[in-house]
Amino acid sequence: MKHLKIACLLVAMSTPIAAQTADELVENIVTHHILPGFETLAKETQTLAAAAETDCDAASRPLRTAYGAAFDAWISASHLRFGPTEEADRGFALAFWPDSRGATPKALGALIAAQDPIAQSPQAYGEVSIAARGFYALEFLLYDTQVSTAGPAAYRCTLVRTITADIAATAADIDDAWRHDHAGRLTAPSATGPYRSDEEALQVIFKALTTGLQFTSDARLGRPLGTFERPHPKRAEAWRSGRSARNVALSLASLRDLAVRLAGGDAELAARLGTSFDHVQRDLVALEDPIFAGVAKPQSRFRIEAMQQSVDDIRDLVAARLGPRLGVSAGFNALDGD
Repeated sequence: MKHLKIACLLVAMSTPIAAQTADELVENIVTHHILPGFETLAKETQTLAAAAETDCDAASRPLRTAYGAAFDAWISASHLRFGPTEEADRGFALAFWPDSRGATPKALGALIAAQDPIAQSPQAYGEVSIAARGFYALEFLLYDTQVSTAGPAAYRCTLVRTITADIAATAADIDDAWRHDHAGRLTAPSATGPYRSDEEALQVIFKALTTGLQFTSDARLGRPLGTFERPHPKRAEAWRSGRSARNVALSLASLRDLAVRLAGGDAELAARLGTSFDHVQRDLVALEDPIFAGVAKPQSRFRIEAMQQSVDDIRDLVAARLGPRLGVSAGFNALDGD
């Protein structure tokens, strides 16, 4: 579980400062949280695409290492599902999960069986099923025992190179749109823009925090937990590449940074939020279960359920204390359904 310890050490704890106005909070978050996250994603995905060009073999250590670093960068920014990430379904193009119907292996299997020539062009590949794009599709090609050996090796190699190029292009588009357009819209609201006031800008950022916490609880922890009678360890996120717990740790680290930044000059609230996140991270490290296989065993299952409850408690704290302090609420959340 060394990687989880590293994730905990990398938590960027913002230093509480004097009470900040709404525009100062937004400026701080855009400058120190949003833009660096997408810049890192763009750089790491470019490195991933270059690694695939050098060696496209599924067992290639440099390729898998680059995949892990790029996936880390996505998970750390994945809660920012608004603006450029939401436009043109870019977020889904990078991360089609949960995949409750197994669409990703089916889509990849159909491409491989037909040796579809669309895989020859990263530009054209953007038109394929979204289930065959992004980090989870690439995980199947690198780690799944069936997909990674299906069909001709040369065609699988082409798929790996095209998917990594597509990932890199999508990440670059998000980074470019944030840097040259959307950051300004968020920090300088206007009557004709997507945010008419600093409060509306804070609202969308606050919603990203609450939705990120809910997704970690409901999907990253809840899906493998299933029910006591029917646990589903193979529904854990990225279990094939051994990343399930790592993704939780990285997501919580990034959400912690965002929550503390939103707390602004409220030192007591910032400290309470930080302590709550740190508690979950320590439990995650102590669990020593990188893919949540223990959901099927009562003793370890109870520990995972306790972590899920701790994440829910943070979400409650955010709603009860941070939201009112900012004068905002989470509003409608697509994760809650209709």
